[in-house]
Amino acid sequence: MTQTVSMPLWAFILILLFAAVTFASHFLFPSVRWFFRKRAERLVEQLNTRLQRPIEPFKLARRYDMIQRLIHDPEVTHAIVEHARRENIPENVAFEKAKRYAREIVPSFSATAYFTVGARLAKWLSRAFYRVRLGRFDRAALEEIDPNATVIFVINHRSNMDYVLVTYLISRTSALSYAVGEWARVWPLSGLIRAMGAYFIRRRSRGVLYRRVLERYVQMATDGGVTQAIFPEGGLSLTGKLGQPKLGLLNYIISNRSENTRDVIFVPVGVNYDQIFEDQFLIRAEKTGKRRFRPSFISVVKATTRHIWARLTRRFLGFGTACVGFGPPLELSSFPQDTPNITEAVADELMQRIASVVPVLAVPLLAHVLLHAETSDRDQILQDVEKILADLAQRQMPAPHRKANQLVTQTLERFANRGLVELTEKNVEITPFGRDILIYYANTIAHHFPNAATQKI
Repeated sequence: MTQTVSMPLWAFILILLFAAVTFASHFLFPSVRWFFRKRAERLVEQLNTRLQRPIEPFKLARRYDMIQRLIHDPEVTHAIVEHARRENIPENVAFEKAKRYAREIVPSFSATAYFTVGARLAKWLSRAFYRVRLGRFDRAALEEIDPNATVIFVINHRSNMDYVLVTYLISRTSALSYAVGEWARVWPLSGLIRAMGAYFIRRRSRGVLYRRVLERYVQMATDGGVTQAIFPEGGLSLTGKLGQPKLGLLNYIISNRSENTRDVIFVPVGVNYDQIFEDQFLIRAEKTGKRRFRPSFISVVKATTRHIWARLTRRFLGFGTACVGFGPPLELSSFPQDTPNITEAVADELMQRIASVVPVLAVPLLAHVLLHAETSDRDQILQDVEKILADLAQRQMPAPHRKANQLVTQTLERFANRGLVELTEKNVEITPFGRDILIYYANTIAHHFPNAATQKI
């Protein structure tokens, strides 16, 4: 027993490595996981005492458990069998395919990541680029929402900043679970987004099995009371106008309604900006008909470098105002079960409520006036702005909190700095480069002025 055993150095190193891995997997990792899980549980308990809508147990379930529950759901199992029969493949192969879909969809929510990293990062990013303002906001109506109901924020999609901005404004009341497109499925962004509670969807997938797995996850989350946020337009608006709603996610939620499920309450949210990062990419995508408008790596580096230099030299004045309005909540239970085309009826009502609370900001307002003005005279433009501000006040609609003269002067300077207009002492001339951009921003509030002449990109 005490004899010396000799062996090659490489073999000894391998034995030490195997021993270290065994020790870590059996003793160290479980202890570390237990430690962090206990800290997370204490954090959730503290958060639930101050959140208006506490974090539901469904959202706190382990990701592995949720995946198992999803792929063994009776309706998913039936879809697996049907897929195997239709594609003439073994059922275990179809099962593994459904399991891959489930792993792709199911998030791994972390309260620590959401509230200590995500919410703070969202706040910093929002305030670093914008003056953040609340538009129409009926606090009493939102506070009266049934605490046992599932709340779903339905948001118009103007920019990728929408996720950040809404997360910042709502993080004090609840934790949102977003439906995120395929653009975010890149490492390491995907890991952070999953930890924030978002779930990935393939917007262009037409596979029956995939849609069934996604449908059941959305329905489980809704039944579990998870507060969600969806963009009914399905993608960024290429023209600035509100788009037609895509009915997929809404239909999943509405079709699952029964007497035994929670009521679902939709909260319409209207978002608008003085300037977004993607405006020129979106306009180009509309003109070319190619929706894949990802910028090249070189253009991203150049833009980032210019932005950093502008901040260092204190020439960056921000992108103006970002404003969010909240409309009156819509209860799904207010629609009778036998309502014809109920999904379309709910979608149409939601889009009308979103449109009514999209804020009117300085840049869209002045863009609208310039494009519809009969003259380029600055005094006449000022009078037109004063008339619109008075009309908005009469309609009790949120408007820029600035005097007309100040609004026109500051916004024209912003336009001139971007090369959208040329200014003289008495006149304003729109440049060829600026016309498309001004039309884009004017379109964001065009529905508030239905009698104005339409402008097309």
